[in-house]
Amino acid sequence: MKKQLFGTDGIRGEANQYPITAELAMRFGMAAGIHFRSHKEHHRDCVVIAKDTRISGYMLEPALTAGFISVGCDVVLVGPMPTPAVPMLMKSLRADLGVMISASHNPFQDNGLKLFAGNGYKLADHDELAIEKLILHTELNQFLTSATTLGRARRLDDAQGRYIEYAKSRFPRHKSLDGLRIVIDCANGSGYRVAPNILWELGAEVINIHCEPTGFNINEECGAINPRQLSLKVQETRADLGIALDGDADRLVLCDEKGKIIAGDHLIGAIAHHMYKTKTLKGSAVVATLMSNGGLDKFINSLGLKMAKTAIGDKYVSAQMRQLGANLGGEQSGHIIVGSASSTGDGIIAALTVLDYLISNKLKASMLHKIFKLQPQKTVSINYKGKNPLENPQIQNSITLLQEQNPDNRILVRKSGTEAKIRIMVEGEQLNHIENIIEQVKAIVGISIN
Repeated sequence: MKKQLFGTDGIRGEANQYPITAELAMRFGMAAGIHFRSHKEHHRDCVVIAKDTRISGYMLEPALTAGFISVGCDVVLVGPMPTPAVPMLMKSLRADLGVMISASHNPFQDNGLKLFAGNGYKLADHDELAIEKLILHTELNQFLTSATTLGRARRLDDAQGRYIEYAKSRFPRHKSLDGLRIVIDCANGSGYRVAPNILWELGAEVINIHCEPTGFNINEECGAINPRQLSLKVQETRADLGIALDGDADRLVLCDEKGKIIAGDHLIGAIAHHMYKTKTLKGSAVVATLMSNGGLDKFINSLGLKMAKTAIGDKYVSAQMRQLGANLGGEQSGHIIVGSASSTGDGIIAALTVLDYLISNKLKASMLHKIFKLQPQKTVSINYKGKNPLENPQIQNSITLLQEQNPDNRILVRKSGTEAKIRIMVEGEQLNHIENIIEQVKAIVGISIN
């Protein structure tokens, strides 16, 4: 069955417009509580709810809370926290579910709901379909609990401290960041307090930018989706490197001491190399998505490791990691899962792992560009309105034919799971030929858009 509400990373859309309304958020809480009800005797299910810094979080948080409480679940509210803190806090609190209220890298007008199951992982497709069915086609009031068994809500005052100590514990105790000057751009998002504190407490000199959220400035010309200010600040302050997170801090972008952005595939390669050398890599494999660069594939294979590929979305990366027994996977966009530390992308822990690699090998950040050679690759996005143009069989057939006509190039055309955009990626040996293919794809897709 085709999902109607869930995309690649939860439910997302414009705040206070369907489906990101208070009414649907309440039904989401009710449906999730019903679907995952434990039915254990003398046990009340517990849900951790976190959010980023968007103004609409003030609307969605109480609506979700009401939904869960109405079906008998207790709720622990932790306020603005990185997405990867949710599964960590679930384990710490022995909670049964977790929800992150965030639209990740999207502008403040958007928001979303990400749900974590009791095992700390994002939902499988069959669970999403079941919850959708409850939300869209079920009279949920029949599941309301009695007045005597309503859930309760409380705030966890030390949530930030718990995550800070957890993240610090992932960095080797015998090492420190002493002597490093680091610029951190938190995108005015959920990592604005914890990320700078973690780096400072580990010994770094920390320069903060975009750590003053207003509710309206999350991801605004800053953070992982727009690291230009990060690069300029690194150059201005002569820092050793720069770290940029997105709105919910599950994505990492790094720049070197010269302000040059380091490719996400190079970050995955560096972490893989470090874990391989320190004998902490499990499963003899690294997991990435279909978007990852062919150069990363060759590098991982040169280490005698398997390179496994999945569909786009860190939940698919995570699922494949579990299947292979692997503990490293990621997307070139910066969602990197160090599986021994997190069940989902964690920009802060990924950054600490890269810093450990640099310190251990006495390398400047600019050396990360030279770990392996990237194959020429270009990615563009096309906005569309209305129906997804890739649902048109004529469009799909034309793209298939174009791939057959260009066997030495890799062409990937997909709908974004979070926005009304078509993503086009082409990889090959010659950049001018890649650009020519992209123009042909844009023309093909434009048949439907126009």
